[in-house]
Amino acid sequence: MEYTISRQDREILRETAKRQLELANQDSNKERIKKWYLHNDLQGETPMIHLEMGTFAQEILPERMKCAGEFARWAEEILYSNFLNQELFDDDRVTPDYFPVSYDTWFTLFDIPVKVDHTTDSSGKESLGHHFVSVLGDLEEDYEKLRPSSFGVNLESSQAKKEAIEECIGDILPVKMQLGSMYSVPTQMLVHIMKMEDMMLAMYDAPELFQKMMDRIADDTLAYYRFLEEKHLIQPTVACEGLGQGTWCFTKELPGWEEWEKRPFTTRDVWGFMDSQETVGISPAMFEEFIFPCYKKISEQFGLLSYGCCEPVDPIWDRCISKLSNLRKVSISPWCNEEFMGERLRGSRVIYHRKPSPNFLGVDPVLDEEAFRQHIRKSLKAARGCKMEITQRDVYTIHHNIPKARRYVAIIREEIENNWK
Repeated sequence: MEYTISRQDREILRETAKRQLELANQDSNKERIKKWYLHNDLQGETPMIHLEMGTFAQEILPERMKCAGEFARWAEEILYSNFLNQELFDDDRVTPDYFPVSYDTWFTLFDIPVKVDHTTDSSGKESLGHHFVSVLGDLEEDYEKLRPSSFGVNLESSQAKKEAIEECIGDILPVKMQLGSMYSVPTQMLVHIMKMEDMMLAMYDAPELFQKMMDRIADDTLAYYRFLEEKHLIQPTVACEGLGQGTWCFTKELPGWEEWEKRPFTTRDVWGFMDSQETVGISPAMFEEFIFPCYKKISEQFGLLSYGCCEPVDPIWDRCISKLSNLRKVSISPWCNEEFMGERLRGSRVIYHRKPSPNFLGVDPVLDEEAFRQHIRKSLKAARGCKMEITQRDVYTIHHNIPKARRYVAIIREEIENNWK
């Protein structure tokens, strides 16, 4: 990608940046920032709400985006993603008062490039269907393929993007380089190069070799973290930075920019995120034996931790996840035992991060309000006495019905108002 912006695209981006700044400066946005700080630091009074737009953005963005150039369209999409939640859905996502540019970093597990075969739809465009091309099969036969993981950063391309955006909109929105929270998903990386069934069989057929492989994943990850520290790329995660799983980093418990100016940061100064969706087919005892040591070693590198995605955490809570001392948020997915986790988290320092079923919003063209209300009430009842957050994820269509999505958020607010306290 060339980091150039035409005169026409420049004007489009500037007008869009002005809209972001306008929304960022609204009192309602500033009030939500205050609520997020209280919430993440366990002082909030009511659940926070976020409708994650990324999975159905194809129904939202195309009719709004006007830029022609590839780089300009990249920037335009980021701008819209920064503020459309506030404009369209009125959830609790915050509109930042700056434009973030992420560092171009990479981590390639065992130096094996991930290859993906995509399906196409009737028009020839890539569809959601895909599979990862397996490189590892029988672990004993293929172990020699595991080289040291490769990682790095392209500072030149990162800086070039920043300068191009600054030249275009820097007088409207500050442009900030951003590394964000640490993100580590070892079993996901593994099944991107090894079929899930082969991964599970390897625990049985070659247990010692599997454990050795997981130890190497942990050690390579830590080596990558030390590299980021040496390059002084670790930055504060105390505000609008994304944390994975549709939540945000706002906190006063971790060091901020004043401290960052005094000393180099380490990963223990920032948020981290981990999950292990790929291991739902193994027993809690096997997770504890084969997976958890790697996860625990990595998670101890973070200041605060958010854990979990779609996997149910209740089966491994008591034996494993509850033992992560820096855990602040845990995902309560549609497949999780809500009541069990409510009992475990009540009065704790871990936020009950509920992910409602996406079926109510994403499957039926017409929202069944009463059924959805019952679904949310069940969650609110299960989480009483906990600090709670609600993120709606994995909605791949809203049937081009923005009012339905806005009503969806409004119903959650109504149910919180009527059933939380």
